[in-house]
Amino acid sequence: MPAASTTLRVLAASVIASLSVTGCQTLDDAGVALGRADLVNDLTARMDRALEQTWAADYQLPGGRVASIAQTVKPLRSSYTWPDGKITVTQQAVTRCATTGGRTSCEVSPPVLTAGKPSVIVYADARQHGLVTPPAVIRLLTDAALDQAATIEQTDTTLAGRHATCVDVTRAGEHFTACVTNEGVLGSFTGTLDGKPAEITLTRYTDAVEAASFDVPAGASVVDRRRPETS
Repeated sequence: MPAASTTLRVLAASVIASLSVTGCQTLDDAGVALGRADLVNDLTARMDRALEQTWAADYQLPGGRVASIAQTVKPLRSSYTWPDGKITVTQQAVTRCATTGGRTSCEVSPPVLTAGKPSVIVYADARQHGLVTPPAVIRLLTDAALDQAATIEQTDTTLAGRHATCVDVTRAGEHFTACVTNEGVLGSFTGTLDGKPAEITLTRYTDAVEAASFDVPAGASVVDRRRPETS
């Protein structure tokens, strides 16, 4: 997802530039700002790199629900699955699936390409269904790092057998905790996203992705909107 990847790199880099050049800071304030920038830059850089790698992850959602993310580089494709739906983006199509009343229907649309590769439309669609996406967390972290009144505390933990760096962020009207594994995969998030409570926890991670992760659900009815209409 090169368009988003480039944007995220710019956001991460801008944190250090903005926090390091503050003419009215004391030395102590500058030290805190620089440390905050280094921490955020490290976490955002990890997630940014992971957006261009092959991996799959399973997540626990509130209420015992589960979700999964899968992506591969060759071929380039990504898929988000949640309890009542799924979206898959490839160079050939964007496939959206929804389950209602025990029946699953899918709609296949033409691909949305950016520089010859799939668009990050998958992230926007996933967020609409309550899933927390890496770009959403990157933006929250960047905003917090630029807020001199924010408190950012670091801890470490292990999630799904993977070491993760966590930050607990408190700022005006907002509090969230986010963890990122060494591989750059979102390990967990608890807080508010788009004005709604959100929570997600990594339960499994692998760099071996099954091709079936990108298939439409078994038994689903499929409407292919890519086919030209005939009179």
